[in-house]
Amino acid sequence: MALTNRYDFVLLFDVKDGNPNGDPDAGNLPRLDAESGHGLVTDVSLKRKVRNYVTLRHQYERPYDIYVRERAVLGRSHVEAFDKLGISLGQESRVTISPEIASAISELSLPEGVSIEEGDDEQPELVIASDVDKKAAQTWLKEAKPAANVKKVLNEAIKQAKGRKPTQHESDSGREWLCKNFFDIRTFGAVLSLKSAPNCGQVRGPVQLTFARSIAPIVALEHSITRMAVATEAEAEKQQGDNRTMGRKHTVPYGLYMAHGFVSSFLAKQTGFDDEDLELLWQALEQMFEHDRSAARGEMATRGLYVFKHDSELGNARAHELFERISAKPLSDIPRSFADFEVTVNDADLPTGVSLIRRVG
Repeated sequence: MALTNRYDFVLLFDVKDGNPNGDPDAGNLPRLDAESGHGLVTDVSLKRKVRNYVTLRHQYERPYDIYVRERAVLGRSHVEAFDKLGISLGQESRVTISPEIASAISELSLPEGVSIEEGDDEQPELVIASDVDKKAAQTWLKEAKPAANVKKVLNEAIKQAKGRKPTQHESDSGREWLCKNFFDIRTFGAVLSLKSAPNCGQVRGPVQLTFARSIAPIVALEHSITRMAVATEAEAEKQQGDNRTMGRKHTVPYGLYMAHGFVSSFLAKQTGFDDEDLELLWQALEQMFEHDRSAARGEMATRGLYVFKHDSELGNARAHELFERISAKPLSDIPRSFADFEVTVNDADLPTGVSLIRRVG
């Protein structure tokens, strides 16, 4: 069912002896606010964990496929969308040629997308399909070594074959198909205006997340680690038998982080994000760290997921006032566990039309 309510939510999660989100511009040190020392985790990192959870649940099956995934070529999804919709964006090349040139070309072993047809005036035409692989066709032409006059005709015809830009209606259709089949597009939105693929515009996602910020300042520790092996023979010679290599590892002893999120029913209608998608999102936020274990991330867990549900689509209270009802404060100068924090949830006298759903915590 389509969403008819607005939602605002608070996500609490923690990390122990791990790096929740390394900063590649700082040697993969945990991200932090340089002025206050509070730790940061980007919205992109949290969305990646949601995507990974949905992948585990649905294994890229439509309509829960993932658009932004590891080693993905985004343009391929655009091409598939237009192909499934039966929209051709190509412009084939048709060149009228002499019977002598046609005869010479016919003797060649033509690649896919290159053919000789009879034109309307019964003159032979060289036809280059709109979706011909130009690079492959040029390679074939070089290897075929036809006569100079034949090569010139073929070369010019191949160059003329090109694609066209989709119309606004076609672009909208492509965007709708992508939203329907990819969970992360209809949830978080995406920039679908690629130069290298059919343009599908942009999608504003109904679900938005802020950076997560630690409740208390964090300490970023750096550890030396040793590997009792080398990767190459050259390294082995350099080490002279002592095949040990050194590395670095960065951790946060402990940090409790809070992020805020928003769900718009208006944008949900535009992307097709429905109640089933919303439930999957809540499940992902609850369980995403359970399936993202690694030594680098230590122990991470969702400690709280508090959802404010509005009775109306426009909302019945301002988000920041609702977020202020969820607070956490350290009970110790050096917190090292969740027990060292006090989490307060003020659910008394909620604004009319707003209810609090405690998914976790």
